[in-house]
Amino acid sequence: MEYRILGKTGLKVSRMGFGGIPIQKIDAEGTRTLMRKLLDAGINYIDTARGYTVSEEYIGYGLDGIRDHFILATKSGSRDREGMARDIDISLRNLRTDYIDLYQLHNPSPADLDKACAAGGALEALLQAKADGRIRHIGVTAHSAEVFRRALELPWVETVMFPYNIVETQGEDLIRLCGEKNVGFIAMKPLAGGAIEDATLALRFVTANPHVTVVIPGMAEPRELEQNLAAVSDTAPLSQAEREKMGAVRDALGTHFCRRCNYCAPCTAGISIYSVFLMEGYLTRYGLEDWAKARYNAMPKTASDCVGCGICETRCPYQLPIRDMMKRAAAKFGR
Repeated sequence: MEYRILGKTGLKVSRMGFGGIPIQKIDAEGTRTLMRKLLDAGINYIDTARGYTVSEEYIGYGLDGIRDHFILATKSGSRDREGMARDIDISLRNLRTDYIDLYQLHNPSPADLDKACAAGGALEALLQAKADGRIRHIGVTAHSAEVFRRALELPWVETVMFPYNIVETQGEDLIRLCGEKNVGFIAMKPLAGGAIEDATLALRFVTANPHVTVVIPGMAEPRELEQNLAAVSDTAPLSQAEREKMGAVRDALGTHFCRRCNYCAPCTAGISIYSVFLMEGYLTRYGLEDWAKARYNAMPKTASDCVGCGICETRCPYQLPIRDMMKRAAAKFGR
């Protein structure tokens, strides 16, 4: 296993980590088995979140007795001090540890980022927990390029997590900037939420970028782990045949695939357009129907609120038929 330094954190992390979203599809004993296989394979970076239902609890159970062999990262969507402090305490209990290596502000909007940094915001709780030694480092996760860009201007940000895959390359310039600023870059969604079926090709693409510190494919089964290990272990330059296959993937997905750049915003009806498509991906490709529906239904505005004005389509740099895509999402979610 190849290892990299995760930016200014100084943490030595495996080139491939473990994404904890799919843990929700198995059980605690299955998670324990996976954790032991990670240890045997030399994978030492584990990502989860407060919002991934049982993921923290299962991982905490699975790491019993071997926790010190791993770098644990989790995250919270809380934006105020009180909520973040509470979530940090819950994460520590769930993960059965007295410290978390990396705690991240989970997918804030630009306005959320401002709130988190303001007086009484989540950053105060993160900095206090860091001073107390309960968390070691602080990062930000994002689906919006604007948030990614702004995060790189904040001195307390030690890592950024952002989607990066064959289809979603909108963050490449910012990923390169991470290297210049010594900010660790964590590549999420390497298979585009399951839209890219060839996992080996997908991981070969991501790890070919020298500015990616660690990639975190979601895994729930030993066979997925073995397949992904084989992909990241192949360090040969991308072949012409592989590049052609990648081009074919872009051609197949590119015309109707949301990159979550958020250039379509603001929606005249108040819908978070990219969030609708993000939840649709979890619903249809991750096998997390209940989880996706719960989060979709909690959104203040859903796809069925679309008024069909089409303004979003004039802003989309990928010319997506957003109105038709909204109708499709509303039909899948039932509202």
